[in-house]
Parts: sequence; structure tokens; C-alpha cells
Amino acid sequence: MKVKFLMSIVLTLCCRSVFAQERLPSIPATDRIRLAEAFRLADEIGNDVWPNWSKAPFAVLLVTPDDEFLIRHPKPSGDFAKLAYDPLLKSDVYYRKRTMPTSFLATFPISGSMIPTIVVGQAERTWVKTSTPWVITLLHEHFHQLQEAPSNYYAEVAALNLAHGDQTGMWMLNYAFPYDRKEVQEQFALLSKLLADAIRSPKSERRKVRGYLEARRKFQSMISTDDYKYFSFQFWKEGIARYTEYQVARVAAAKYEPSKEFVALKDYRSFADVAKTTYDGIFRQLLAQKLGESKREVVYSLGAAEGFLLDRVSPRWRSRYFKDKFDLGRLYALQRRFQTRPRN
Repeated sequence: MKVKFLMSIVLTLCCRSVFAQERLPSIPATDRIRLAEAFRLADEIGNDVWPNWSKAPFAVLLVTPDDEFLIRHPKPSGDFAKLAYDPLLKSDVYYRKRTMPTSFLATFPISGSMIPTIVVGQAERTWVKTSTPWVITLLHEHFHQLQEAPSNYYAEVAALNLAHGDQTGMWMLNYAFPYDRKEVQEQFALLSKLLADAIRSPKSERRKVRGYLEARRKFQSMISTDDYKYFSFQFWKEGIARYTEYQVARVAAAKYEPSKEFVALKDYRSFADVAKTTYDGIFRQLLAQKLGESKREVVYSLGAAEGFLLDRVSPRWRSRYFKDKFDLGRLYALQRRFQTRPRN
């Protein structure tokens, strides 16, 4: 009788152990393939797009309906439990119950750490929807990690004095820019058109570049110093991240071979297709969006288009991007022949 009782306890403990193991969450197979592709893509071509990109952290928090999975984070906080080392992702994987929205696509420090972390939902639950654009968008967020990695980044952003008392960081989204001023809207629409014309014109047509730069200066004169600093910061940060999406897709199409597992996904699209869609989308948004309606969203297309123009008129601009921070306007000075000529 005693033996049977002991065996019953042992069996109960074993069953509980097996049940506990069965209840451990795991990264869904499709998401695991997508993440692995993003990491591999960054490893193979990242430094071709931006020098020293490989030195930036690539911590990711994948948000699923029930759980969150932390990958490639060097200092997980105590609210995460370790699952195991994942050889495909080349990282220890940690998890916790979901705390973030499943539609998130953003980069910020989490759980008290100062390490910028990509917080991202599954492709189907974000606006991106499918695998290849999701991977490219993850590299957009990874570029934010390159921007934010320097230890003085947050201090330099604070020194812009644009928070106006906001301690949450939401000023970056909710800054009171004069979107509704008619004259600002009209000048921004002109600015967008002239920028598209300058990019698409033959390189010999310097007058179109000068016309754009003159309109840019007029736009600056129509708004306050803080308003200009805010838009300049957004063009520098979000616009060039969008520009980087295109460059990643373009370089991937030219020299990267996706894995068989990634190509086998039912929603796979080629990187060449995504590059074309991204490029065309930037110009479509640039010419169609209205400042009063799109508000802050306009910075993505105009900032990305400024990257395209800088490629043409100041080919060395990327070497100064992380030195002349928060204002792309400074980078045009690298090629002074396009500055407006003084009038007699």
C-alpha cells in the first residue's frame, strides 16, 4: 500500500512536469523564419547600406496574442523567463505574458534598460501584413537602433528642448506643429512638388535643385525655430529610416539570396518587388499627401526623398549624417554649387 502511494506521488509529479513543459510558449514557425531572415539579411548587407551598422544592437521583442518573446537582448529584465537557445536565431530566447499591443512596430528601451529594442507584432497583425515587407520594415526599425545606439543620443534629443514639459516621450508624435495653417500647407505642397522634380530631373538641371533649396528655406522662415527643429528631427530620423528601407530592399535584390525556408512562405515577395513598391510609394505619398490631413506622417516620404536628392547632389552626405545630427539641411552644404547664387 505504501509502495502504491509513493508510485502515485511520483507519477503525479512526472505528469505535472510534462504538463508544465507542454505549456511553455514558443515562437510560431513562420515568425521564426521571418526573424531569422531579418537577422541574416542585416548580417550580410547591412554594412553595405550604412557603415558600421553591424555594431548596432539588434534586440527584438516579438509580440504575439498571448506572449512576448525577447531575442538578442544582452540584459533581459527579471520579468522575462528563459526558454532556450535558438540555433536558427543565434540567440537565447526569453518570454513573458503579453504587455504590448500586437500591432506595434516601434523601437524604444524596455523594462528599464537603455538598450533600444524593436517591439514588433506578427506581420499579419501590423499594417505591413506580409513577410518580405515585414522583414524590410524590421530593418527600418533596426536603423533606429543604429541612430539611438550612441550613449549621448537621448541627451542630444533632450537638448533640442522640444518636449515642452512632456516626460513620456510622446511629444515625438504629438508635437503641436502648425499643420492647419493654410500658408504652411501651401508651401509644404510646393516644397514636395519641387523636391520630386529635382530628383527626377537630369543631373545637369541644377536650377531645379536650387529652386527646391530656396523653397525649403522659405518654408523654414514661415515657422518657428522649434517647429523647424521638430520637422528637421523627424526628417532626419523617420525619413531616412524610410529611405533606408528602400536601400536595403534594393541591395538585397542585387546581391542577397533569401533562404529556401523564407522563399517557401506563402506570402513571399521578391526584394526587387518590395524595392520598387517602396520607391514608388515614397513618390506617390510625396505628391498626394496633404499636410493638414496627414500631419506628422508627411515626414516619412519627404525625408526619404531628401535622402534620394542628397545622393545626387552631395554623395558624401552619409559620412556626415551621424555628425551633423537632426537637420538634413546642413548636409546640402557639402556640395555648395547647388546653393542659391547671390543676386547682384
